[in-house]
Amino acid sequence: MAKRIFCFTAAVITVTMLFVLAAVITLDMLLPDRYYVAQGEEFSLPESSIKIKAAISAQNGVSQCFESAGSQYPIKLSLPCGAVIKTASVEVVRRDMVIPAGTPFGIKMFTDGVMVVGLSDLDIDGKTINPAKTAGIKTGDVIMTIDGQKVNFNEDVGEIVSKCGGKAVDITFMRDGEVKSTTLIPQKADDDGGYRAGMWVRDSSAGIGTMTYFDPKKNTFAGLGHAICDVDTGELMPLSTGEAVDVTITGVTRGSSGFPGELRGAFTTGRVIGELKANNETGIYGYCKTSPAQNEPIPLATRSEVHTGPAQIYSTVSGIRPQSFDVFIERVAVAETASTKNMVIKVTDPELIEITGGIVQGMSGSPIIQDGKLVGAVTHVFVNDPTKGYGIFIENMLDAAG
Repeated sequence: MAKRIFCFTAAVITVTMLFVLAAVITLDMLLPDRYYVAQGEEFSLPESSIKIKAAISAQNGVSQCFESAGSQYPIKLSLPCGAVIKTASVEVVRRDMVIPAGTPFGIKMFTDGVMVVGLSDLDIDGKTINPAKTAGIKTGDVIMTIDGQKVNFNEDVGEIVSKCGGKAVDITFMRDGEVKSTTLIPQKADDDGGYRAGMWVRDSSAGIGTMTYFDPKKNTFAGLGHAICDVDTGELMPLSTGEAVDVTITGVTRGSSGFPGELRGAFTTGRVIGELKANNETGIYGYCKTSPAQNEPIPLATRSEVHTGPAQIYSTVSGIRPQSFDVFIERVAVAETASTKNMVIKVTDPELIEITGGIVQGMSGSPIIQDGKLVGAVTHVFVNDPTKGYGIFIENMLDAAG
């Protein structure tokens, strides 16, 4: 009997240790290596269902004021049982002020290179041939050069290929952030005798979005909270040049379960309000000479200050002026599993639900305000429940803007 109890106890201990080890390994990968705290304020870990303890070196506990901007402190993260997860760092930053926007803006951008959005077979002498596919080119690749010539427009590709006379051309392209090269042999088409590469390419994109904030000190802005991607391939479009222009919201297609709605806008005056400088996973960034919104500046929040509870979003659902609508932050992510899905928000404002059904396409970038601070931006809608969506930490957008 005693032996059976001993074996059972040993098994329980072993399983517990394995569970703790698995938790430590998982959290080590998911938790950030760096946290931020505003100068002169207290630090606390972001709200989470996972109870994590923190101990900061050279401080008497976690809830201490940090007076010197630029200072860094090591922070030891552990489970309640005492198992150490990792050692990260806390960096003291100044509490910057920005103007929350919520204004719509038009996006006109040209890619750095041309994106392959489709492959097209050629019928030649009764045979089906695809030169691009034979060369190893895939949909989503970005063609940078052909025979050493930089290509930025669709016409560049057509001109070089048509003049090659059927000779092989060297192609440099980008795939998953890696530069690759190949050789493509254009084929002479039966219909008009012209040479073809067997691929469709795109050099530009246009659409509307919502501006998140304007930094009056740097004359910079950020919007969308997610990347501009090609409509056919879903791949991020590499930005070469682009403009932010005036847009007026002219209507709304209301969202419902299983059917995402959208804001409808018109490029009215064509007035350029800013220059686009970056398109990355966390949004679109650029320069403006003047603020796109007349709101008062508010402080930026660190991720540790974001918590479940009431909040507001600024968004424009008619015309050009943003309105404030009530939302509720239902969940805050503790880990870095997705850079644009850091919180779950639910629209609670009856007026916004009546007009849009909740969150619709075009509202991405709408600033989220909590406790008088800019905490993030709306990024995605839940297709099966348009009253809910994801938000990104403003901290993540600021990192990318830097």
